[in-house]
Amino acid sequence: MATVLICRRFPGLSRVTAFSTTTKCKAESGSSKRKQKKEETPEAANAGTEPAATIQLLNPLGYKVLYNPSAYAKSRAASQQHAARNRGQALDGTFSSTGQVQSTFSTTSSQALPTIKNALPNPKFKPLLEQAVSAWPSAAQTKEEAEMEKTEMHDSKEDPRVFQKGRPEYRSLSYNKFELIEVLPLEAGDSILHSITVCKDKQSPETITDYFRKLSCLPVEQHAALRSDPRFHRLCSYAVESIQLFSTSELIDILKAFVRLVVPPTHPMLNAYENEFCRRVWDMNLDQLLLVADYWRCLERSVPSFLSILFSYANMHWKDLTLPQFVQLVYIIGEGRKSPTDLMQKLESLILKYLDSFTLEEVGTICLGLFKSISGISDHVMRKIGDRVTLQMEDMSSYALVNVLKMLRYTRIGHLPLLKQLGKVIPPRIPMINIQGIMHIALTCSSLHYYDEDILAAVAMSLPSKVTYCRSKDAAKFLWSFGCLDYEPPNEEQFYSSLIEQMHRKLHEFEKFPEHLLTGLLGLAFVQRFPDELIDYALSNEFVQKTRESKYELRKDLFTLGKSVEIECPGYKGSRLSPQLCKEITEMVLNFAKEEIYIRPEIVEAVSLLESMLGGPEYVKSHMLLPHTRSSDLEVHLAMDGRPIPFNFKDATADKKLKDIGVNLTDDLLTQLIKGRSNSQSPVEVENEAKAHGQERVEEAQAPCTGGRAAFSDVVGDRLKVWPKSQRPLETPPSPVLAQQPREVKLAIQVSNRNHYCYCSKRLLGLHSLKRRQLRQLGYVVVELPFWEWFPLLKRTRVEKLSYLHYKVFNPALLSGAG
Repeated sequence: MATVLICRRFPGLSRVTAFSTTTKCKAESGSSKRKQKKEETPEAANAGTEPAATIQLLNPLGYKVLYNPSAYAKSRAASQQHAARNRGQALDGTFSSTGQVQSTFSTTSSQALPTIKNALPNPKFKPLLEQAVSAWPSAAQTKEEAEMEKTEMHDSKEDPRVFQKGRPEYRSLSYNKFELIEVLPLEAGDSILHSITVCKDKQSPETITDYFRKLSCLPVEQHAALRSDPRFHRLCSYAVESIQLFSTSELIDILKAFVRLVVPPTHPMLNAYENEFCRRVWDMNLDQLLLVADYWRCLERSVPSFLSILFSYANMHWKDLTLPQFVQLVYIIGEGRKSPTDLMQKLESLILKYLDSFTLEEVGTICLGLFKSISGISDHVMRKIGDRVTLQMEDMSSYALVNVLKMLRYTRIGHLPLLKQLGKVIPPRIPMINIQGIMHIALTCSSLHYYDEDILAAVAMSLPSKVTYCRSKDAAKFLWSFGCLDYEPPNEEQFYSSLIEQMHRKLHEFEKFPEHLLTGLLGLAFVQRFPDELIDYALSNEFVQKTRESKYELRKDLFTLGKSVEIECPGYKGSRLSPQLCKEITEMVLNFAKEEIYIRPEIVEAVSLLESMLGGPEYVKSHMLLPHTRSSDLEVHLAMDGRPIPFNFKDATADKKLKDIGVNLTDDLLTQLIKGRSNSQSPVEVENEAKAHGQERVEEAQAPCTGGRAAFSDVVGDRLKVWPKSQRPLETPPSPVLAQQPREVKLAIQVSNRNHYCYCSKRLLGLHSLKRRQLRQLGYVVVELPFWEWFPLLKRTRVEKLSYLHYKVFNPALLSGAG
């Protein structure tokens, strides 16, 4: 079932006006590879003049939906085939394929639009937030819509437990909600409750345990009434009062009854049970401990103390863990979001021990448990897991495969065979995977900088029809992933407009998760899309204050967005970052660059050689032309005739103060120092002679540069007649030619590295593509020293490096293009 939402389309959100959110804001000097903006359709043009009704499929609050545990499965048939293939033994009917089991539950839709109370107090953003909230079931839901809704329903509690159906051993380690039980008649339940009332003496532990077992077998629709019945409360009180008299197996049976009856995790009596189980840990076996931990998980109760003791127990007995016990333990570790460091190091060896024996679902469970608990594993182990998955990926369920991708992303392992196989297997499955699974696939590609057009195109084509199921996080991650990889899909207008609309719908969620809004907007900025209304909100004082309250450092993201808008959107009239905040972030970024970027060997070497080649530090400046892009540049100025122009006098002066102290030593000067000053020369004459020698050497060093590439060949032939900086005079008088300030070309030399490009390719990532685009818009000519050329040269001779740099800097095409 689904509901229909009818809302008024506000003029401010029309396709033509406020859906400047889907308009590319491009400068005339932008990258030539970008396609020209498509013309607006007549329908879009009319949308700005008349109110229109928008019909949107949503899930109403508290509405009953069908739940399919195999949310990521390729199809129901495929899920059944996979379960049969990976089931080590024939199982009875209680462990049937998840595709055959459906149950109903009440859910709160994450797609519901915000009510007016969720709107921001600032009336400036009211048009973005006002949306209708009336919703009712639709009787006209198509079969396709029903199937899509079932695909999209993801149960974060049940889906990770699918692996437990693959082996009969898990029956003793976990709770099975599909276990066949004999339903207790209502009359028998009333009889039990009545006996509790009439019996004045406390019941024995055996009797109390039996009561709980039987009452938990009442029809599901009677459980809510039972939990609120005073007689049931009295039974619970009896059990707490006698809790130490119960055997461990009886306590476990009572806890199982609580799971069946869906006792609230905050119920006060559960405190007593948690404490009692903590006290008994060392008297229980590992199967019992894992089973109790699983019951607590099913109750959705956090029990950190119990888990801590369980992990200590497992740490002592880790060598005795069977394969099912090990997998169940990793599952519990993941669901508890707790990573016992000393234990995880030991469990790595068990992963390698059992790796070939795991079912594919168990491999996915291992990865999910490690990912949820933020447990790092060695590159070696992750690569072994990748090897196993690569060989059997076609037989793996999409849910398990996505879990492997999560861990691959977390460990930052570029497992190329796995990624290539992913490009063959996953695109046909994309339409049958739910939106969160698709998001993790796209995010894995972007996190690993892996560009696969087949995967990205499949994601883009399937997303518009699923976009209303996106959380704010999902929409933001999609935008970031595509922007990071600088990929524009075939349906780019539909793809981006649908996601931007969803960002508008989810605007209220960004109050709690401001990082998601910045993530999405930066992804859009990478591909030259600047939705002005969302940017206006993101740069407002109210939102900036929310970023300060976030647990993440978001100031640099704000800075990147704000400065990009300044450069690429000259007509933007909305909110801007305060000058004080920009200054604060700039200082932070520059301080980081001084400590981490400027000192990198490839940059230091390039600066040193350029200074030697061009004539000194006043001709080169190593700094950040665009601090908001967080990478460095080597700035060089050339006259239109190719002659270098000095401009970095501040750094040059500082360099001279440190290194050019004293005068140049000549043979005559040494003779005078040893034998005494000649009677024919005064001290002033000696100093002038030394300066003259120094000036001649500077002119020799600069002469090759004024002659362009031909003159430089003479330098190479003569083993580079460039003198050390320590031999230059303290001050070099400016040339009369330089004083004329001729028209100049400003070069922004980029010393790139592998992290600027997609994995195993020469395709620039979005941030660095944005940077070069903005440098061109500011009038710079971008010159790159690509890592695949420059890094090998670092091991070659000085002459070869200087020859390469001369070719790059004095390339005639740069001057002709600038002219």
